[in-house]
Amino acid sequence: MKNFNLVGRLYRNDLKLDLNETDEKILKNLLDDARRSSRQIAKNVGVSVGTVLSRIKKMEDEGLIKGYTITLDHEKIGYQLTIVTEITVSKGRLLEMEQEIAKMPSVCGVYDVTGSTDAIIIAKFKNREELGTFTKRLLALPYIERTNTHIVLSTIKETLKLL
Repeated sequence: MKNFNLVGRLYRNDLKLDLNETDEKILKNLLDDARRSSRQIAKNVGVSVGTVLSRIKKMEDEGLIKGYTITLDHEKIGYQLTIVTEITVSKGRLLEMEQEIAKMPSVCGVYDVTGSTDAIIIAKFKNREELGTFTKRLLALPYIERTNTHIVLSTIKETLKLL
């Protein structure tokens, strides 16, 4: 018997989503190629096209599948720098600052974290000048107390495909 890491319950906010082996196989097919046809997914999973369509619809309706997208090679379009910035925010203003930072175009992710800082930002830039402008903009925000920026030297793995 295969061990699937998502078989069972997946929690999203207050809603529990029941996923079984078929759901996980369908999701893996979509993660490999979101343009793959329902017919091909059905063939790969060993179920009918109707089953694939109904399972996908259910996962979309429940918010598990949020959309369909492409994966870019950011370096090929000029994004040479990836940074990880730790921020410390004045008490009570974290959510407000995170929402403001999330609107910035170079920001890929904003995360609440435990530890000595309040949040982590992942962002990509085409050059040091863009990074400098971003850092100065962060420090100009009213409730940012401190930042600590790390420049990524090499990326070993970068994916959100967790199945």
